[in-house]
Formats: sequence, structure tokens, C-alpha cells
Amino acid sequence: MKYLVLIIDGAADWPPEDRGGKTCLELARTPILDSMAREGPVGLARTVPDGMEPSSACACMSIMGYDPEVYFSGRGPIEAKSMGIPLAEGEVAFRCNLVAIRDGRMWSYCAGHISDAESHAIIDSLNKKLGDGRICFYPGVGYRHVCTIKNGQTCLEAVCTPPHDITNQPITEFLPHGAGSNPLVDIMERSKAIIENHPVNMARKSRGDIPASMVWLFWGGGAVPDFPSFRRRFGLRAAMTSGVDLLKGLARLAGMTVLEIPGVTDNIDNDHAAQGEGALKALEKHDIVFVHIESPDEAAHEGRLDQKIEAIEQIDKLVISRLRSWQDDELRVLVLPDHATPIKVMTHTPDPVPFVFWGPGFESNGARSFSESSAAETGLFIERGHELAEKLIFSFHHELR
Repeated sequence: MKYLVLIIDGAADWPPEDRGGKTCLELARTPILDSMAREGPVGLARTVPDGMEPSSACACMSIMGYDPEVYFSGRGPIEAKSMGIPLAEGEVAFRCNLVAIRDGRMWSYCAGHISDAESHAIIDSLNKKLGDGRICFYPGVGYRHVCTIKNGQTCLEAVCTPPHDITNQPITEFLPHGAGSNPLVDIMERSKAIIENHPVNMARKSRGDIPASMVWLFWGGGAVPDFPSFRRRFGLRAAMTSGVDLLKGLARLAGMTVLEIPGVTDNIDNDHAAQGEGALKALEKHDIVFVHIESPDEAAHEGRLDQKIEAIEQIDKLVISRLRSWQDDELRVLVLPDHATPIKVMTHTPDPVPFVFWGPGFESNGARSFSESSAAETGLFIERGHELAEKLIFSFHHELR
């Protein structure tokens, strides 16, 4: 038996008022996914425990079979792990976005989706002019980077807000505040002068692209607790494909192989076909592959409903269709969003998400399609999202009715 888990990041939603009360999953044309929903059990799962942040870090950790209430210590350190950044005792890591501010408001949480090459040049300058023996910047993917602070435990007491939560809002209300916030605000403020007239920014302005304005620090944490390896927990050789450092970091913490598939990105330009083909090829050497696709979430953060629908349709057409054609071994599949990212609020929410199991041992429980409403109608609810992996690997259909 082989296993595949497809995480459609942020695909769950609330019904937009101007689209007939249908969510993006209902508006998208997904004939393959809907047919799988008619053949296997469909339900809702709580991937984010009550009271925890509705981030991909918590949600994807759950989906991978690890309880966030036990293993989660902050997203920054997980991304640092993916990037090979060692954290010394007392050192903390913060997610460090390049953002664009206009008229005192959050214009773009991603600096207009600045490219790797452009952002890396800016991060290099920040290190030379702002970094010191205590503060260091590390380049990541696109607008996502990491800032580490030695002896920075008190900074973890600061109240920080993700920039994608405050699009078009005045930033003064959302700068880090409270105990431990002063060093973070100081770094953010000092970054402005370095970034404003950087050659990369001047070139972006001349082209009419959104320029970066400053760094934004959030999602801090200290050393990540040791994870039991996925193979030790489940007895399976596991691999992960994703375009973002967070998932790669989670995979490395769990001892999974991180797949490097050309064309896999963190946005709508992701080569979905290549990612699907690469994931299935990886099953030749692994027992289970986790496929994380970021594109629906990025569209939702920018309030682009049609782009989110298009991303979901591309995943159905170019990834999910390939699962049905798998011939080499018996294949069990779990498909679900990690969390909801409603277009209306353009950020993550802790709503339970729909899921479907498909493959040998699973039977229909009456769902008509794959959507939030269809999942709710079946009455199947998984309260502890980290149990989904166990049910995929060990359970049979009678346990999921």
C-alpha cells in the first residue's frame, strides 16, 4: 500500500455574498475531486486546536500526525530549520517579511511578490548595515525571510501581528508592542532607510512594481522541540513537496525527504503538473508523500477570488487527476485544506476544514461533492486533526461512517 496526502493550502472559505452563497470550493470546477468525494468518506476536521493560531504551521503539523499542543513552539524556528539555520541557546527566530507601506497603511504584505533575486539582494544589504553579532538576517523564498536575535527570549513576549492580517490598515496600530517589543520595532524602523533607496527598489519603482518599504517581524519562537520521526511513528518512509520553507522545515523536523521538483513555487505560477508527477514518482522510493500547494492561499491573502478558484481548478486538473491514474500499487489518498483563508477577511481562520479519504478500504458516506457544506452534511467530524494520518494509514471504512 502507498499513501499520498494533498494539502490545498487555504482552499476552505466562507460563501462570498455576490456569488450565490457558494464558497470557492463550490464555485470551482473540480470533477475529479468531486468524484473522489462520492467514492470515499467526507467530513470536517479541526486542524487548529482551540486557542492556537490558525496558521499553516499548526494546521499542517496536525495533518502530518503531530499534535500542535505538544510540538508547536513558533513558526519562525520551523522555517529556520528548513533553511539550515542553527539556533544557539537563548537565540530566537522571527519570520521577516519584506512589506510595502503606503500612506502609513499596509499596502502589500509581500512587497508585490518580490522575486528571490531581488529580495536576497536587499537581505544581504540589511545584514551588512543592520546585522551585528546579535542580529542576523537569512534569505528565504520570495518575500519570506528569517531574522534571528541572540539572547532574544524577552522579544518573544511581544505582541506581533502578521502583515497579511492588516492589508490596507494603518500599521501604527499593529507594530510589535508590549514587553520585549522595543528591539523588534527598532529593527523594523532602521530597515526603512536601508531599503528605501536600495538599487532593487529603485528598479522596481522605475518599472511600476510595488517597492519594498521595510521588514516586518512576527511569528517568533525559540528552539523547536525534538520530533519523533514520521518513520518511527508510523513505520513509513515519507517525503514532502512544497514551495515554502515552512513545510520543508516541518518535513525535516519529522525526518522526511524534502523533494526538490523544478517548477514548484509559492504562488499561482506553480507548475502543478510537475509537482503531481514528481510526487507520484517519489512513491517509487517512499511509502507516503505529502504534497503541499500554496497557490490558493496566496490568492486569498490578496482577495483575488477568481484567482483562488483558478488555482483550485488547476490542482484538480493537473494533480488530483494523476492520483486516479496511479497503477503501480494500491494507493490511499487524503485531500484537504490545512485551514480556511476566506476572501472576505484575506487571512486565516480556525474553521474546521473538509477532507476526503479515497482508495482501498474506504467507502462513500453519502457526500455529493467536495465542499464545506457537503462535508458538514455527512455528520463526520474529526475533533483532533492530528488523528487524520492515523486514520489514513490504519483505519478502515467502517470506522469513518
